[in-house]
Amino acid sequence: MPALPSFVRLLPILLLALPMAGFGIAKLLGVAELHRAFQAMALPAWFGYFIGAAELAAGIGLLLPRWSALAATGLIPIMLGAAGFHLVFDVPSPIPALIFLALCLYIITLRRKDAIWYPF
Repeated sequence: MPALPSFVRLLPILLLALPMAGFGIAKLLGVAELHRAFQAMALPAWFGYFIGAAELAAGIGLLLPRWSALAATGLIPIMLGAAGFHLVFDVPSPIPALIFLALCLYIITLRRKDAIWYPF
């Protein structure tokens, strides 16, 4: 089977990296709408900033081939938490979080042999 063209391999990474970096920056800047979710779950205020830092780091890591799979792996618990929040609380659909979760799994599969943990 021929290898996928490079733009096809890059597209799912960009579709995950750009929103994660954007959401991470917004959380780090203290956008109130994004921090209300953490208040609704009775989590401390710093937790929103922690998740924002993790999302920003993952967004950057996704763009680095050796770190893509690890960054996507780190996003899995965040996306599961986001989907769970949308299911439990009266907020819009969890579908975007589930799509991001599917992109994480695809990127892990796509970049597994380039990953930092893959033996040389």
